[in-house]
Amino acid sequence: MNPDSIAWRPIGVIHSPFPEPAGTPIQGVFAPEAEGVVEVFEEFAEGLRDVEMFSHLYLLYAFHRSGPPVLSCVPFLDTQPHGVFATRAPRRPNAIGLSVVRLLSRQGGVLRVAGVDMVDGTPLLDIKPYVPRFDCRPEASSGWMKADPPRSGTAVADGRFGV
Repeated sequence: MNPDSIAWRPIGVIHSPFPEPAGTPIQGVFAPEAEGVVEVFEEFAEGLRDVEMFSHLYLLYAFHRSGPPVLSCVPFLDTQPHGVFATRAPRRPNAIGLSVVRLLSRQGGVLRVAGVDMVDGTPLLDIKPYVPRFDCRPEASSGWMKADPPRSGTAVADGRFGV
């Protein structure tokens, strides 16, 4: 793979109850009961073997409905601008999203999940299991996202990061 010309190919599509970016939860934690369906294309379905043994999964996907990249933005939990790499804003140079979802069930190449925070029809790039032993870091700091942020913000997309 030539690092100067990386090309990603979706392995599936994420279906959610959110047809447009506006109104979509900003993080799945704000919509833990929002259910979606992850449809893995047949040619990749074998890769799902044993995925149902995990309670949570990471979904990596393309922000296919975000606008052109910006390097600075005002995130929903603050009133001050921050570099895009210090936020979870979708208007990124490579427009890659990452969400943790709760796995409800698997039937063949279809996963039912909860805690979805992506727009319906989102291209799925990869799935990885959430493993608390590896992924939970109690000593981690939250940077500028303090316990009492200057603005609590809305828990749904408000158009600041769209096209």
